[in-house]
Amino acid sequence: MCGALPDARVAGLRELRNPATGELLDQALVLRFDGPFSATGEDLVEFQCHGGRAVVDAVLAALRGIAGLREAEPGEFTRRAFANGRVDLTEAEGLADLIEAETESQRKAALALAEGGLRKQIGLWQERLLALSAGAERAIDYDEDDEAVDPALAAGCAHLSGELREWLGRPRIEPLKDGVRVVIAGPPNAGKSSLLNAIAGDERAIVTSVPGTTRDHIEVPLAIDGVPVLLTDTAGLRASEDAVETIGIARAQALIEAADVLLWLGDPPDAPDHPRRILIHPKVDLPDRRQCPEGSTGVSAQTGEGLTVMLGRVGDLARALLPAEDAIAFNRRQAAEISEAADALDAAFTTGDVVIAAEALRQARASFDRLTGRAGMEDVLDALFGRFCLGK
Repeated sequence: MCGALPDARVAGLRELRNPATGELLDQALVLRFDGPFSATGEDLVEFQCHGGRAVVDAVLAALRGIAGLREAEPGEFTRRAFANGRVDLTEAEGLADLIEAETESQRKAALALAEGGLRKQIGLWQERLLALSAGAERAIDYDEDDEAVDPALAAGCAHLSGELREWLGRPRIEPLKDGVRVVIAGPPNAGKSSLLNAIAGDERAIVTSVPGTTRDHIEVPLAIDGVPVLLTDTAGLRASEDAVETIGIARAQALIEAADVLLWLGDPPDAPDHPRRILIHPKVDLPDRRQCPEGSTGVSAQTGEGLTVMLGRVGDLARALLPAEDAIAFNRRQAAEISEAADALDAAFTTGDVVIAAEALRQARASFDRLTGRAGMEDVLDALFGRFCLGK
């Protein structure tokens, strides 16, 4: 394709030619990376050609014509990097999140994982866990007359378990990735759909004077002051004999229970009990609605009055659910493995038998191995690397 390769890690300008015909395809920068000091740990050659579709198609067609070459499967390069020890599973997950990031907060959180922030922290925990395991195994081998767990060993297990649980109590990554769930709820004709349209800046929901217009929930992903939000309009809550509307009302009640932030547009005494609830007094542009109940925020979807104040409160509540920009946050899989390790450490320091404690510590080490992808993760790997773009 390009004649003599440049030296490793040195860019060289080369003519790319079709090996079958000798046709000039492009002038490109060519870089050579020798394994194991490459992205995947294998020998790699990179073509930096011009980005026009015709140029790229011609280069790919020429490569396909070379015996033994094929296009990489989605995620294959990253999977090879993982298999060759260039990245661990947490870094690969961070890279997948980085590719999918749509907000600045998502980008920063994903980059912290992709650059090995969690891997380094896990390494510190594993060092302490190995030392505890070594202490337990040594006690089994040499303290034959005393099978009780040494107080120092129990204290070390308890301290590490407490640290893991402190990390588990921090905000998780899901609200940052999927959006904080902000649910608009209230009785029919309260102005829920109008409020959603006003916030979204678009006619996303049908608005009529007929009660029960919204039969199912409507979701709108957006960002409020840089915070990813999934704004949801729900069916009006009331007693109904309409079968379809009844299903919508049941879904609305389930969404209220699952909401991260609840915007309630009904009478304040009727508001559901929710830890992050904002009472909204809608339609304040109408003469008979000017008086706002105590504790409620007056809003008009028609004039925009009160929207800025309301969105500011939503942003504050939503931001409190997100990890800090410089913090490492767990996803569900990572949190599950950390929780299992903490449970095993709890068992290690609560038991009075050093043999049982040693086995519990082995279980904790297995949880960390699954966390980093060292063992028993084939189904997880298939799901993860399938998220990547072609080749990456």
